[in-house]
Amino acid sequence: MAETSDFKAKPPEGIDPIGASSEGASLYQLIREDIIEGRLAANDRLVVTDLARRHGTSTNPVREALQLLRGEGFVTLVPNRGARVRPIDQDFVRDIYEIGVLIEPALTRWFVNMATVEDIAELERIQGLIEENNFADTFKHSELDTAFHTVMYQKHYNRHAAELWWKHREVLRAVSRRFNFTLARRAAILSEHRELIAHVKAGNANEAAELIARHVEGSGRHILEHMRARNAARAG
Repeated sequence: MAETSDFKAKPPEGIDPIGASSEGASLYQLIREDIIEGRLAANDRLVVTDLARRHGTSTNPVREALQLLRGEGFVTLVPNRGARVRPIDQDFVRDIYEIGVLIEPALTRWFVNMATVEDIAELERIQGLIEENNFADTFKHSELDTAFHTVMYQKHYNRHAAELWWKHREVLRAVSRRFNFTLARRAAILSEHRELIAHVKAGNANEAAELIARHVEGSGRHILEHMRARNAARAG
């Protein structure tokens, strides 16, 4: 059994979360972090030559990174006007999690009908690690929580849907790093995971799908509430 300190969630098999050269992938991570942390502000221009000079690289890896960031919604690319940082605002988060509310129930329903004894054992194993960590290390929780959901979606025949889920989840994971879990959200996550496992064991596909829709919406609303509170504090 893997130690949580070494645990790293992996994307569903056959899905490349980066899809770029090693240098392009590295720049993608650096620029995305700058956007999330606010070092690159909303609507800032992203000039390829400037970014290449700043990071000591050629322009090709920068273009790769910007295309990846565009695919995730962090960057807008307008012909003849270049790239700009998309505002990481409440509308952005709402759009992402609402897509999850639409597609994850379908993925979950399929999983319940196809789940094996081994799949259920893996869900229980990961849930045990989640409860053992008990949010003490939020990075560990994020990795374990992602692994929990990946068990359900990694075998789905629709690889486009699985890839969309992974991409959007990674975006929300990145944004949510700014905020702490409330006690109410912590309790809801643990309870809903356990209830979900029970539905999988019982073969309750529709009930599991309804639960996952509430689970995803709860996660999205949790982020939005933190964003509203932060914006209100700044305005005050």
